[in-house]
Amino acid sequence: MSETEFSRIVDRRSITGAPLELRATDAERAALARRFGVTAIHRLEASVTLTADGENVTASGTLWADLTQDCAVSGDDLETQLCEEIALVFVPESDWADSEAEEVELEEGDLDRLPYDGTAFDLGEAIAQELGLGIDPYATGPGADATRAEKGLMEEGKAGALAEALMGLKKD
Repeated sequence: MSETEFSRIVDRRSITGAPLELRATDAERAALARRFGVTAIHRLEASVTLTADGENVTASGTLWADLTQDCAVSGDDLETQLCEEIALVFVPESDWADSEAEEVELEEGDLDRLPYDGTAFDLGEAIAQELGLGIDPYATGPGADATRAEKGLMEEGKAGALAEALMGLKKD
């Protein structure tokens, strides 16, 4: 397994069913902030329950994060809090390769499947990936409207000339 910013290796043979509490250190949060392009991650915690079903391991729980990121419009610091539900399944790489060969239609609520090799998987990296997915790259803060007005940027919902012309064609 490669070294990641927030590595927490779990051996499926040691799963007890008790919730695992994960907390990122200062150095881990700083490295993750660089990875995800945010100013700072002030808190990253997760509570995860692992359930083994043969060689598959289901991870369910919650992650919490407090971070500072740039407002997508003004560039000002924007304080953000995340609370994300975690629903993952770790599967052996051999099963992963077999399932990847088939075309599968996923439904909302299907668990994310992550491959692992041997008997261990990196729960911390999975949490880091969930954090990355939870960060809104287009988050805007309270100064966004003023910046839009100052820069002459179109407000959300207002159509330009091309959009109005296309809407006219659609009505015909």
